[in-house]
Amino acid sequence: MNNKYFGTWKFYKRALAIAIPIMLQLFIQNLVSLIDNFMVAGLGDVKMSGVNVCGQINFVFIVLINTLCMSGGIFMSQFKGANDKRGMQQSFRFKLLVTGFFGVVYALLCWWAPRGLYSLLLHNNTDAAAIIDQTVSYAKSVALSWIFMCISQSIASSLREVEIVRPPLVISIIATLVNTVFNYILIYGHFGAPRLEVAGAGYATVIARGVELILFLIYAAYRKPDFLFKLITILNIDFLLGVKILKKSVLILVSELLWAFSETVATALYNTLGGAEVVSGMAGGFAICNLFFICFSGIVTATTVIVGQELGAGHLEEARIQKNWILTGSTVFGCIFLVIGFATTLLVPHVFANLTHEARRIACGVIIVGAAYLPLWAFLNAQYAISRAGGDVKMGAICDVAANIAYIASMFFFVLCTSLGPIAIYALTKISDFIKAGIAHWWLKKEKWLVNLAAESKQKN
Repeated sequence: MNNKYFGTWKFYKRALAIAIPIMLQLFIQNLVSLIDNFMVAGLGDVKMSGVNVCGQINFVFIVLINTLCMSGGIFMSQFKGANDKRGMQQSFRFKLLVTGFFGVVYALLCWWAPRGLYSLLLHNNTDAAAIIDQTVSYAKSVALSWIFMCISQSIASSLREVEIVRPPLVISIIATLVNTVFNYILIYGHFGAPRLEVAGAGYATVIARGVELILFLIYAAYRKPDFLFKLITILNIDFLLGVKILKKSVLILVSELLWAFSETVATALYNTLGGAEVVSGMAGGFAICNLFFICFSGIVTATTVIVGQELGAGHLEEARIQKNWILTGSTVFGCIFLVIGFATTLLVPHVFANLTHEARRIACGVIIVGAAYLPLWAFLNAQYAISRAGGDVKMGAICDVAANIAYIASMFFFVLCTSLGPIAIYALTKISDFIKAGIAHWWLKKEKWLVNLAAESKQKN
């Protein structure tokens, strides 16, 4: 079918060719993360909760790094469409320098492991002291991995944005297998290794990230993609372009970090509703949800690449038509993953057999609610990606400010003024995402995203 809302099979085939390898990569990573949860869950509710409290802070940092790569990626895709090699190199420099800086800062923060920061996420939790001990142990052991991750993510995202998608998938498979093997060895002390428990999980991550980075560096040196430059020229920065990318980054950061902050506050509020069974149950449920949330990254990357390249090549009318094709296709994609999401509840009794019955019940509830919202969230991610592909980053900030105020306000109301449990609160508060979708629909009609950034950058230089 080829009309206003549905594109050609050729169009969707190209989109899937970009999205599927990325989704497979994330599926493998999240599956291994689930295996990690399974291994740590074998140590009990408290130790699993400790790792996941650290994970809540790590989540904010990962959002920051992904956002910075996304900002550089907006320009990378458009410069690819315009066949502008210099512009692509400048975009890659931006990613490496800025994410590298934050990677070093965060690694030092993790090594310092401030107990006061973690305690904010466990206010009134009955097992807070024991959980924080485990959180600190994990944070220190995993610290170095963040520097490795920043460099790897800069390379991997750039490869995807120039439609080199399979090598990052292969490298990810190797790294996650390394992570799984060393988790098995170091958490429980197999093959003569010391039993390090949660610290072992952190060291396994460092080893895996190190292997991943080495493989990316070897591949980049062999393939020599257009965005690659000689290391001695890393400080040959186009400051005007860098400032332009940074300006885009600020608003995307406002949007993404506001979302991440609201999720972190929500998690802290959930943690007040019980003991370790709530922390581990919610964390376990989201670990499985991540298996089907992979569709979002596929949608966002495919949209950024396709729409960005059309805009960079000056094909504005084609980009306008493809916007509707992407929105419709993303919603259908979300419906397919809704069914898959419901089916993953069958994993809970097997993966989290060592958790308490109440923790497993909470995990199942999280999965069901998350799956039910998938069509809406897939549509919303496509809206954001279309807007950002053309450099319109204001939309996301406006949507997130409006919706997250409603989200956090409703979280406090339900937690402080009602006796509802965490699952019911999760389901009710996420209704605020309909506000985001409504604002985004109205904003996209204004077509502020329909801009050739590559041409603008050339004119200013």
